[in-house]
Amino acid sequence: MTLPPTAAIVLAAGMGTRMKSARPKVMHAVGGRPLVNHVVETLKAVNITKVVVVVGPGMDDVKAAVAPHTTVEQTERLGTGHAVLQAKAALKHFEGDIIIAYGDTPFVSAEAYMRLQTARAEVNGPKIVVMGFLPENPTGYGRLLIGPKGLERIVEEKDATPEEKRVRVCNSGIFAVEAATLWAMLAKVDKNNAKGEYYLTDIVTHARAADILCGVVHGEEDELLGINSRNDLASAEALFQNQMRRRALDGGATLLDPATTYFSADTVIGQDVEIGPHVMFGPGVTVENNVTIKGYCHIEGAKIRSGAQVGPFTRLRPGAVIGVDAHIGNFVEVKNASIEKGAKVNHLTYIGDARVGAGANVGAGVITANYDGFNKSHTDIGAGAAIGSNSVLVAPVKIGDGAITGAGAVVRKDVPANALVLNDSNQKVVEGFALKYRAQKKAQKEKAQKEKAKK
Repeated sequence: MTLPPTAAIVLAAGMGTRMKSARPKVMHAVGGRPLVNHVVETLKAVNITKVVVVVGPGMDDVKAAVAPHTTVEQTERLGTGHAVLQAKAALKHFEGDIIIAYGDTPFVSAEAYMRLQTARAEVNGPKIVVMGFLPENPTGYGRLLIGPKGLERIVEEKDATPEEKRVRVCNSGIFAVEAATLWAMLAKVDKNNAKGEYYLTDIVTHARAADILCGVVHGEEDELLGINSRNDLASAEALFQNQMRRRALDGGATLLDPATTYFSADTVIGQDVEIGPHVMFGPGVTVENNVTIKGYCHIEGAKIRSGAQVGPFTRLRPGAVIGVDAHIGNFVEVKNASIEKGAKVNHLTYIGDARVGAGANVGAGVITANYDGFNKSHTDIGAGAAIGSNSVLVAPVKIGDGAITGAGAVVRKDVPANALVLNDSNQKVVEGFALKYRAQKKAQKEKAQKEKAKK
């Protein structure tokens, strides 16, 4: 079966007053990813020609989140039919089918959208296809009234008769419609109803009046979960985490306590990975095969190469790359730094804006002093170097291959390969230095900003 070209309209203009938030509803996150981005990512897998996202006034954050997809603005919120009409100009020359999806319904699968496409592509098939489902409790949902010729009408529960309320097939709101039919039927929709809104569901009534066939495909209740409140968001997060845990287990990872392991939408976990209890993966994490992550770790924006060991109580921040067979231990924080093959950073240490060379050993309590209050600088620790406990490496600084720093050393100058650096025990106090230092740095920063502004 050859599918016609398909575009998608994603409705994302609602503020979600029940969320009690200044943030647009679709920008609330599940698995570290905004709701609307879950929808857009899924549509990528459905061979969509163009995606148009309908936003409300002032929703610049939504526009940025869905870029580079087209956005159009619904300045007045006059119902779902009105929202869809805002995308008409953006799809002016499009011929094919249009899927209508919702930015607050993140779990609809690619397979579900493809069922809509397939039903639309049937020879002499329906021009309008609606996704229905059978909830355990249908209260509050519109009902799909199906007759001998397919879908005849969609009735809202408040308008339904007692007999119609006994219908179990409910409306998800997700449609696939031939483009020409969509615009023709929307032109007939009015707002003569209790809410004074243009209902997208009314296109079915007008289509049947014109003897145009309408059909139904079925989805699962869990995947059609819409999010309208913080309680819904919490339920969605729980559902998402359980899905990700199953995916990790099915993919060959061991989760010692699955209920306390938390993933983001883009987390990648390899095979034979062992993950201890209370581990949280923020966005942007890749874990290769044969990695051990012990309990109570927080990891985001990081890559962990094969055979590495991490934790317990480790924090890996964005830009951390943990090399093959490297060890990162308890109460170690790594940020924007590469820990190369076989290197060890095992205790109570901060490594930021740095490279730790292959086979190097970093002792307990070591700090890369990467920030002087104005600028961040790089520390380079060579292969096979040994950094003594409680050393402070004041960036920018380079420790050569095989070099050693004594315990408690404060290293301000580059150390040659295979050298030893120690500090004597004399204490020197320079009064007033801090004031002069800050003034000098502030002046340098202001000068740089002025020179940048001139360009």
